[in-house]
Amino acid sequence: MVIPKFDPHADEPGYLYMKLADHVASYIETGDLVPGSRLPGEEEFAAQHDVSVGTVRRATDELRERGLVVTLPAKGTYIVNPDRKPSATREPTSREP
Repeated sequence: MVIPKFDPHADEPGYLYMKLADHVASYIETGDLVPGSRLPGEEEFAAQHDVSVGTVRRATDELRERGLVVTLPAKGTYIVNPDRKPSATREPTSREP
């Protein structure tokens, strides 16, 4: 999947990783990036947008904190369905040890 070009050299104030996260988030929120889609790997993503891998990592962390993506170790980072319901949590048992 190719995310439309991000301009890291734009003269807007703010941290680069936040601007990249906002850029990706805007495409997720408009539906241009659909749930289940895999984001490019860190190195590919960094090369596509002329930023460092560290910037991509921090942007991905930010997207994860916003609940827009999920990262599966050794699998990749995927867009989540914004309508998904959180799984039910189990109530703790009342038994004392």
